[in-house]
Amino acid sequence: MARYTAVARALHWAIAVLILLNLALGFAHDAFPKDWAVMPVHKSIGLTILALTLLRIVWRLVHPAPRLPAAMPLWEKGAAHATHFLFYALMLILPLSGWIMTSAGTRPLNWFFLFDVPKFGVGKEDAIVGLSRGAHELLPWLWAALIAIHVSAALRHHLVLKDDVLRRML
Repeated sequence: MARYTAVARALHWAIAVLILLNLALGFAHDAFPKDWAVMPVHKSIGLTILALTLLRIVWRLVHPAPRLPAAMPLWEKGAAHATHFLFYALMLILPLSGWIMTSAGTRPLNWFFLFDVPKFGVGKEDAIVGLSRGAHELLPWLWAALIAIHVSAALRHHLVLKDDVLRRML
């Protein structure tokens, strides 16, 4: 069985956990007490996702993914490739849109309260800030739907089709 490399698997699962945590924090941040500093942690996790994603892209370029099973229908291979492309796009767009939004505000941007992160030179009136805000409010819902599809497809492969698709990433 062809598997992803240990580094690819570690990056996959680390990023997956961080994404799920950040989606939960983003969707429910108003429910937490104000003194819990949920949004600074949310921003720090987003920056971590961005950095790990860049590392993952470089790793993937140097270490290609194993081929999908030959018996898999073409439509399913296309859907898998499209879903993975959208995941990579969201792993870049959502953290960048949050960084742009934060850059237009007055609150500091730091990484887990350890060091300051530079802000982009944008103002609240800039079109890119409005676009970023819209993306940052809408795209997490798409991401949650894609995660549900991705997990369902992986479980289908493992439990119904009984192939090695899921095991390649475990």
